[in-house]
Amino acid sequence: MKISFLGLGRMGAILAEHLVDDGHDVIVWNRSIHAAERLGAHGATVAASSDLALTSAPVVVTVLFGPEAIEDVVLGSTGTWQPDTVWIDVTTVSPDDTRIYADWAAERGIRYVHSPVVGTLGPARARALGVILGGDPGAVAVARPVVETWADADRISVFDTPAQAATAKLIANLGLAVAMQGVVEALRLGQSEGLDLEQVLRSLDKTMLGPTVAAKGATLRDASFASTQFSADLLAKDVGLMIATAAEPMPATTAAWESLLWAQRRGRGDDDFSVIAATDD
Repeated sequence: MKISFLGLGRMGAILAEHLVDDGHDVIVWNRSIHAAERLGAHGATVAASSDLALTSAPVVVTVLFGPEAIEDVVLGSTGTWQPDTVWIDVTTVSPDDTRIYADWAAERGIRYVHSPVVGTLGPARARALGVILGGDPGAVAVARPVVETWADADRISVFDTPAQAATAKLIANLGLAVAMQGVVEALRLGQSEGLDLEQVLRSLDKTMLGPTVAAKGATLRDASFASTQFSADLLAKDVGLMIATAAEPMPATTAAWESLLWAQRRGRGDDDFSVIAATDD
């Protein structure tokens, strides 16, 4: 396939590299030219502008930071897209955002598919991400072989609409945020009564927070939060979308959001989201 790929952050660069490795003709664009040049050295074609990238292929993949970036880069584009382009949006956005994007695309003869991923950089490198798809069945049929490039075949979920796909992704990330907040509060409780880190983590073994301890225990023990798998900035953005989307209060999610905002205020937003457990500042 000829595929345009916009957004080469930590996740996007890995996904785009898989497409190049599989022999697709990949055109890349990124705000930072250095990221695009790295993919260019790997075999991709570097587009001189986002408009050129958006108009150069019948399949467009976007992996941008959030709704504001989509509005700027995509909805603000001035070029004429190829007829019947399938736009595969991997960016985590709200259900309402996907409705806006789908309407915008339909007015221009573009078919919008929302396809966020579930997982961090390790599974992305191993082509073992969970993948969510939502959109018109015909467009999803075009998108599916593209996103299968980075998917665990047993972890592909298809929904009728982009909004449902967006909701499913927010639910998955809610689990990350609330579980990590649970570990943070377990540490606070244990340390209030003299338990050290290791004793608290052992106490959480075999509990519902056990998987989070298994995933982040080494990071907590080493306080090595700069080895980012999923940044506090990204998760804070996603949690904000959750709170804005929900029709009812979400106190546990709000507590996690406050912890992530705390990390951002201390300049730790680019660290792994487990930095909310840091006690060094």
